[in-house]
Amino acid sequence: MTTDSSEPAPRRGRRWPRVLALAMASLVLSVAGAGWWLYERLDGNIHTDTRTANELRKYEAERPVSVVRDAQNILLLGSDDRGGEGNGKYGRDSGTQRSDTTILLHLQAGGKGATAVSIPRDLMVDIPACDGPDGERVQARFAQFNWAFEAGGAACSIRTVEKLTGIRVDHHMIVDFSGFKRLVNAVGGVEMCLKEPVDDADAHLKLPAGRQVLHGEQALGYVRARYSIGDGSDTERIGRQQEFMGSLVKKVQSNGVLLNPAKLYPVLSAATSSLTTDPGLDSLKDLYALARGVRDIPRDEIRFLTIPRQPYAYDKNRDELVQPDADRLFRRLRLDRPVPVSHAVPASAGGRPKAADLGGFQGTTAAHGVCQ
Repeated sequence: MTTDSSEPAPRRGRRWPRVLALAMASLVLSVAGAGWWLYERLDGNIHTDTRTANELRKYEAERPVSVVRDAQNILLLGSDDRGGEGNGKYGRDSGTQRSDTTILLHLQAGGKGATAVSIPRDLMVDIPACDGPDGERVQARFAQFNWAFEAGGAACSIRTVEKLTGIRVDHHMIVDFSGFKRLVNAVGGVEMCLKEPVDDADAHLKLPAGRQVLHGEQALGYVRARYSIGDGSDTERIGRQQEFMGSLVKKVQSNGVLLNPAKLYPVLSAATSSLTTDPGLDSLKDLYALARGVRDIPRDEIRFLTIPRQPYAYDKNRDELVQPDADRLFRRLRLDRPVPVSHAVPASAGGRPKAADLGGFQGTTAAHGVCQ
C-alpha cells in the first residue's frame, strides 16, 4: 500500500524536464520564426534593377576590366525623383529623373580603406549613345554629366563614368529623396556645425548658425541647398554633402548601429525600402556582407573628395576636368592605391582650384567632421 501511494510523484517529476524542453523549443522556434520573417521582409524591400544589368551586358566588350581582385567600385546615384510622399513640393514629378548626387565609391581590397568621389552634375563629359527608358535610342553627345541619367538611366550613367575614368563599375545603388530622409531619421539625425545661418526657400530650410542635429526633412534640404549658402556654387554644395556623409558615418560607427540589432533593423528597413540595386547587391545577405566589409575601416581611412575640376572654359556655370590631376586620381583608384586627401586646397586668383599635387586631393575624411 505504501509503495502504490508513492508512484505518482516520480511521474510528475519526470514531466517537468519534458515540459521545460518543449517550452524552450517553442521559444527558439518563435524567435527563429520572427527572425526569418524580419529577414524576408527586409530582403523583399529591395528593388532589383534588371534593366540596367541587361543594358550593360550589350556593351560588355567596350567596358573596362577589373584590375585588382577583391577591390570594388560602386556607383551611388541620388535620384531627384519627387514622386514619393511629401516630395511634390520640390517642384518635379516622377516623370523624369536626374542624378542630383553621384558618387563613385571605391572599396580597397582587404578592407584597408574607402574613397567616395563626387562627380559634379554640371561636369561636361562625353556621354555615349544610350537607350532611353522608352526604348528610344539617344545619340552620343558632349553634355552635362547628369544628363546621362535623365536620358538613359543608370546604365547610361555607368557607361559615362567608365568612359570618363577607365574604372570598372562593379555595382550600383539608387536612392531617392524619401529614402534619404528615412535613413537619416533611422539613425536619430546627423549633427552638423553651421558656420552661418541658412534661409533657403527653394530647399524649404531655415536654420540658425552653430551646432545642429538635422533630421530627415532638414537634412535633405541642407544637402540640396545651393544658392543661399556660401557662394551659391555646386562646388560648395558638394563640399557640404561630403561633410554630411562624414558626420553620418561617425554617427553610425559611434552608436554601434552595425553591431546592435535593435538599432540596425530600423536603419536596414529605411535603407532597403527605398533602395534599387543591381542583381549583385539585391539581397540582405549581399548588403550585410558589404556593410561588414566597411564596418571595420578606420574613420581616417574613409575619404570623401571631388573629381579635380575647374570652371568650363566656354561656360563658367559648367565644370571641366583639371588635368593631369584627374587622370592621376583615376589611376590610383583603378590600381587600388591609397588616395591622399588635403582638407583645404585654396583656389587661385582666377577662381580655379590649384593642382592637388602637394597636399593630396581636395576633400575630407570621416574622422575630420565639422563638429569636433
